[in-house]
Amino acid sequence: MELSRRVRAVAPSVTLAITAKAKEMQAKGLNVVSLSAGEPDFDTPGYIKQAAIDALNSGFTKYTPVVGTLELRKAICAKFQRDQGLAYTPDKIVVAVGAKHAIFNILFALLNEGDEVAIPSPYWLSYPEMVTVLGGRSVILQTDGQTDFKLTPQILEKGLTPKTKVFIINSPSNPTGAVYTREELQALVGVLKKFPNISIISDEIYEKLIFDGLTHVSIAQLDPELASRTIIVNGHSKAYAMTGWRLGYSACPNKELAEAVGSVQSHSTSNPTSFAQPGAVVALEKGEDDARKMCVAFQKRRDWFYDAIAAIPKLQPFRPQGTFYLFVDISATGIGSLEFAESLLEEAHVALVPCKPFGADSHVRMSFASSEKNLEEAVKRIAAWLKNK
Repeated sequence: MELSRRVRAVAPSVTLAITAKAKEMQAKGLNVVSLSAGEPDFDTPGYIKQAAIDALNSGFTKYTPVVGTLELRKAICAKFQRDQGLAYTPDKIVVAVGAKHAIFNILFALLNEGDEVAIPSPYWLSYPEMVTVLGGRSVILQTDGQTDFKLTPQILEKGLTPKTKVFIINSPSNPTGAVYTREELQALVGVLKKFPNISIISDEIYEKLIFDGLTHVSIAQLDPELASRTIIVNGHSKAYAMTGWRLGYSACPNKELAEAVGSVQSHSTSNPTSFAQPGAVVALEKGEDDARKMCVAFQKRRDWFYDAIAAIPKLQPFRPQGTFYLFVDISATGIGSLEFAESLLEEAHVALVPCKPFGADSHVRMSFASSEKNLEEAVKRIAAWLKNK
């Protein structure tokens, strides 16, 4: 059986391989400390779970509209109005099976063979793989520590061409934790207005996890013309500790695109899980206090973990302003990220994510979405392991 050219071009997930190996070691009785999780270690708040339980008990187990229930889409519209001052109507909202699914559907609806997608690096590893699957071409816009791993107008403009169909921006960023300020985004708006045919995907899944008193700003807030071609992607996974619920959504600038995205979804997954959607409504309406509490806890862990990792010779962490990741420069070790992650797991029983698939082979990603006890143990093991390198 011959596989398609597109799927053969997709790289297997290294992060999943590391995670699978860690679980295999744990199953053998080995004490593995995991810093690889891309999810909050908190449980979903009880009132959100209860809403789903009540929905099940009431028989809400049938198909819903492909794009999600009207109640949920109205709640999402209210969220955008409350948080960003952006006015959407329910017919421009598409609820998907997670934010990843939402991004895939949008790219499916927009890309033709050979279209270019501009992606800042470091990037979430799935962006370029999705583009590849859909027959597009990723153009990587390289950033570094000099710009705090954020695009400048110069880097952006240099990477855009007449072939660019889509530009993806992710703030707060996975894997770096970098957060764009209003002024930094405004400078990018000036460049993007020179390219009126480019659609913008703004991945805002970590919106509620921002530290140091900073405020989340969506690029769609800054200019009406740009808002008319920006699709915001968000979801419930990170903000409300609902990763397993698989609920994400896209806010489209017009009804035509929303219908196209919904049409793609209708021929793949159909609707999101029926009884998860009432829980999603409650999360949006009542979950802000819990989201803030989780953010405070993550900032406290960030402060301790950053200092602890920075104190280890040969490691240079970037101080994140959002997410729950520490993006750590390992170039002083002389080891690539894949070998670093594999050896650390095998020899010290600490699992983390190599960032070669994120466009940054000189870095690894360490999640501090774990207990203080686990973080302390991980720091001890990493420090001891590096002494012998």
